[in-house]
Amino acid sequence: MRRPPWILTVLATVGAALFVVPLIGLLGVTPWSELPSLLTDDVVVDALKLSLITSVAAAVCATVIGVPLAWVLSRVEFRGRSLLRAIVTLPLVLPPVVAGAALLFALGRRGVIGEPLADLTGLVLPFSIWGVIVANTFVATPFLVITVEGALSSLDGRHEAAAASLGASPLTVFRRVTLPMIAPSLRAGIVLAWARALGEFGATITFAGNLQGRTQTLPLTVFVSLDANRDAAIAISLLMVVVSVVVLVTLRGRWWERTAS
Repeated sequence: MRRPPWILTVLATVGAALFVVPLIGLLGVTPWSELPSLLTDDVVVDALKLSLITSVAAAVCATVIGVPLAWVLSRVEFRGRSLLRAIVTLPLVLPPVVAGAALLFALGRRGVIGEPLADLTGLVLPFSIWGVIVANTFVATPFLVITVEGALSSLDGRHEAAAASLGASPLTVFRRVTLPMIAPSLRAGIVLAWARALGEFGATITFAGNLQGRTQTLPLTVFVSLDANRDAAIAISLLMVVVSVVVLVTLRGRWWERTAS
């Protein structure tokens, strides 16, 4: 293998340092001896439980609505499909605080949909665990949609056509043929959606608030603890970094290498 151009090597080194140095900084200030007590504090435990519940619920919701969306976007020709795809993936580039504000104006107590919903059912989404789930689902679903749509678009349609020619209904083809064939990408999309929901901050605090035991997830606890308890903020940050690394390593080994082969 030939030696790479020196300028590329230098720029790659600078780029790697951009990501490695902050992690080194975090590891350097971590109070290792106090980690067990910091991570078992009542505030952290409450936030961890809430984060796990809401992120898993958001991943399930993202799967239920995201897979059909991805299928429609990849398989159905209709006017406005590009616009719909742009709207569905908008949370990827939308500032999280703006996403939370949009949810608040639509689903808040005085929102376009939230007010009649509250009047009919008594359900108020903001400042509740349901609000956290809605906010997490809103920002996480695009990750699943993009992943699954890409897999569906590159899928060899001959197997689906063969199943249809044998009399299988479209739903049976989708359930028995399509889904098993995109299973690696589907799993990756679900994990990505879950990880994104676990780390969500801006939309959650704007739409659902920051109430301990009700809406305060791990990222919100880090934000509050930066002033009140710096060591706790560092410990929670380290925990979330570890979770994120595990997710990325898992995806690299079980999905990216398969799709590249």
